Amino acid sequence: MQLSDIEQTGNLVELFLKRADENGDKPFLGAKKDGVWVTRSWREVADEVCILAENLRSIGLTDGDRVMLVSENRPEWCIADLAIMAAGCITVPAYTTNTERDHVHILDNSGARAVIVSNEKMSAPLVPAIFRTGIADYIIPIDGVPSYQGGNLELHKWAVLVEGDAASARVAVTERLRTITRETTACIIYTSGTGGAPRGVKQHHGAILCNVMGAAEILCDDFGLDEDERFLSFLPLSHAYEHSGGQFLPIGVGAQIYYAEGLEKLASNIEETQPTIMVVVPRLFEVLRTRIMKQVAKQGGAANYMMDRALEIGERKADGNRKLLDRPMDFILERTLRPKIRERFGGRMKAMVSGGAPLNPEVGIFFDSMGLTMLQGYGQTESGPVISCNRPAAGIAMDTVGPPMRGVEVKIAEDGEILCRGELVMQGYWQNDAETSRTIKDGWLHTGDIGHIDDKGRIKITDRKKDMIVNDKGDNVAPQKIEGMLTLQPEIGQAMVSGDKRPYVVGLIVPDAEWQLEWCSAQGKKFDCSELQSLPEFKTAVRAAVDRVNKELSVTEKVRQFTFADEPFGIENEEMTPSLKIRRHKIRERYQERLNGLYRG
Repeated sequence: MQLSDIEQTGNLVELFLKRADENGDKPFLGAKKDGVWVTRSWREVADEVCILAENLRSIGLTDGDRVMLVSENRPEWCIADLAIMAAGCITVPAYTTNTERDHVHILDNSGARAVIVSNEKMSAPLVPAIFRTGIADYIIPIDGVPSYQGGNLELHKWAVLVEGDAASARVAVTERLRTITRETTACIIYTSGTGGAPRGVKQHHGAILCNVMGAAEILCDDFGLDEDERFLSFLPLSHAYEHSGGQFLPIGVGAQIYYAEGLEKLASNIEETQPTIMVVVPRLFEVLRTRIMKQVAKQGGAANYMMDRALEIGERKADGNRKLLDRPMDFILERTLRPKIRERFGGRMKAMVSGGAPLNPEVGIFFDSMGLTMLQGYGQTESGPVISCNRPAAGIAMDTVGPPMRGVEVKIAEDGEILCRGELVMQGYWQNDAETSRTIKDGWLHTGDIGHIDDKGRIKITDRKKDMIVNDKGDNVAPQKIEGMLTLQPEIGQAMVSGDKRPYVVGLIVPDAEWQLEWCSAQGKKFDCSELQSLPEFKTAVRAAVDRVNKELSVTEKVRQFTFADEPFGIENEEMTPSLKIRRHKIRERYQERLNGLYRG
């Protein structure tokens, strides 16, 4: 397999069919069915893609039509996505957690003519949105049949649309692909809405192929490609990061894709599928770090000692101050602690790639200390989405996001904003020329992130330009840095800090659920959450955690006051995105008065 052919490929479907021809009956897509992992071969998937593409054309879809895709991660997601593009249409992925209002916005904005939906449960908020907008003409359920009444909405069953003559369908698709170029729009991916209404980002085939080539080069040059390369898909495929990194990157390198069953079964899925690469968001790494530390702490004795030594060595390595005496301890750790940790991650993990939000360097150092290679990527939906990524060949520094990938040009504006240029830059926002012109100027994508480039060409992110807190004295404070440090404390599960145009920074805190139980047990009492947070001794315990963080912060960054949130930030209450980033505007809407009260008196 030649990776250079990715640069010469005209579109994403052509790349997939090329890999399918090369891999034939080898396993490609895997998912759990009745408790057993079942795989589909490259040839089987290619046949279904081509047949579905031609049947989508036969029901009335044509070039440029938008097709909304609402499904959990599963083989049919990949098949549908490729078939939509093979039919000359444009995929519009939507989160399974979307409300009826969210679906109305995407349907209305995209003008989707058809909707592919996973099952009846996911149809519940979707079908009313279809009738409210009157946009879609066709609905295609993968499993079951959604219940709805009225209208001219045509229903077509998935099982029927994937049946047909594969050979003739392949001929028709191959002919159509001649008209689909790298400049053709492949999908419209809606941003997760951290700052307001989601915007539709037009990603062309070339943008994603540019990402795939850059990431494949890192994988091939820095880690080497195996015959049995495996990815475990966990993040929502409707997110640009998983769409490019968890679907099209494995396609580009001819790897297998397995679909995780969900967060609650992720740990067992990792051990079962033994992935070589995973793309994950920082919040998940924080959770995994906390779990590992607690499990080792319970073992006590030698296990605790080994972890402490591993972390000490890891921190010195990150600072470039390794000692000669670290070598014998490293030797011992490689034969005791680290193999056990790696086994929990399947035993074959080459690298875990963090993206979607800033990774606290302490978290990265922890996993590196445990013998797991962690890379941090950087980008946004508007850039395919990956702009840069750490790579061993360039020297991994946990406080950077690595050098720009192949085909990406980066520069820093006078105000510190990171700008990028290249084939990866989006074509613009769907139906929003004004916002497009504000974001792309003279070919440069204005990322909205603040940062600089170090002496080794690696990008270092300071914060989001729009999230930056500017206090009443004009000092800039980066909230994500402080929040990341707070959530590493065992007492704190989630946090958001505030202080724009104010004399100091204040925090909104969600106590860690497990720590709360342990604290209550130590008191020998049971409390409900609201009663617990009103207890002076409970607040004092959390205050101690905040004070530990404050010792590491400058005067302007210190969290002077804090209050508790009523409940955890979550996707259901719209205070987190599906990729687990906090929605500041939503949280402020709910708690602004309480936060304002921290400045009184």
